[in-house]
Amino acid sequence: MALPVRDQLKYWGIAAAVFLVMLWWLGDVILPFVLGGAVAYFLDPVADRLERAGFSRAAATATITLVGILVFVLLALLVIPTLINQAVQLFDTIPKVVQDFQAFLTARFPDLLNEDSTLRQSLTAVAETIQSKGGQLLETALTSVGSLLNVIMLFVIVPVVAFYLLYDWDRMVGEVDSLLPRDHAPTIRKLASDIDKTLASFIRGMGTVCLILGTYYAVALMLVGLQFGLVVGAFAGLITFIPYVGALVGGALAIGLALFQFWGDWVSIGLVAGIFVIGQVIEGNVLTPKLVGDSVGLHPVWLIFALSVFGSLFGFVGMLVAVPVAAAIGVLMRFIISRYRDSRLYRGLDEDAGRG
Repeated sequence: MALPVRDQLKYWGIAAAVFLVMLWWLGDVILPFVLGGAVAYFLDPVADRLERAGFSRAAATATITLVGILVFVLLALLVIPTLINQAVQLFDTIPKVVQDFQAFLTARFPDLLNEDSTLRQSLTAVAETIQSKGGQLLETALTSVGSLLNVIMLFVIVPVVAFYLLYDWDRMVGEVDSLLPRDHAPTIRKLASDIDKTLASFIRGMGTVCLILGTYYAVALMLVGLQFGLVVGAFAGLITFIPYVGALVGGALAIGLALFQFWGDWVSIGLVAGIFVIGQVIEGNVLTPKLVGDSVGLHPVWLIFALSVFGSLFGFVGMLVAVPVAAAIGVLMRFIISRYRDSRLYRGLDEDAGRG
């Protein structure tokens, strides 16, 4: 006989509480394992395709690992240092950009920016704040990331964890399935399948869209000669997971920088604007429909809320687990709502009497 619902809720509540306590207590200790698990989950479909192509699981895992290490080394040597340097230079250049903007406004609206003008004082304060706080924030972030993602974790622990998890992924899924409560196994499998579809659509699909668009923006902006094209393109691609925000924010930043760098060269300014227009067209008509699908089931507002809450409570590790937890909660809420709509509490006694 199955356990009463009250006892089941108690045990599942205890399990959830233990998970949250361990997440808070272990913190950075489990960070390489969370990263390794995320990498393995992201790459499992690639391994499955290689297996269908005739590779053994070991050969598929080894091939993916070697390619991943090669890509990471190339990024570490060629892209990441340039990205960091451009970000630092961008913060240092902002006061000059603001001064140029002041000169531009002064030449056309001399009464607007006199010495006692509120707008002039505001622009000066904003420039000084961004230069001091922005550079400090960037250095703090890099220092924090450097202390968390140390050399041993990057080059040893994460690849090793990802390799073994990827190699044993199907077996581990089978073991977990064998441990499910028999009375609830079909329901849990259905919920797990829905969670996996949501995560696959968002993490694999949207992650690929962000990567493609970020690469496109960065390369295209550098080709037209924009001074900080790499960092602007990377930033625009990073926030593409929020619909339209990546193109709007990245486009506004790029066009603003282009106005100061190419003032009078309207062709170059038009090219910068055209890059984001084309990127938005490609994203909306090709990338998102093909890679993400029509329904992700993970609303951007809900995702931002989950990232904020888990990030403040559990730090960087919390931000990593926020997406799967948000997806799981979303699927569970839809399941609960569907059960509620089938219940007497929602339908009422009149509908039952009508059916009788």
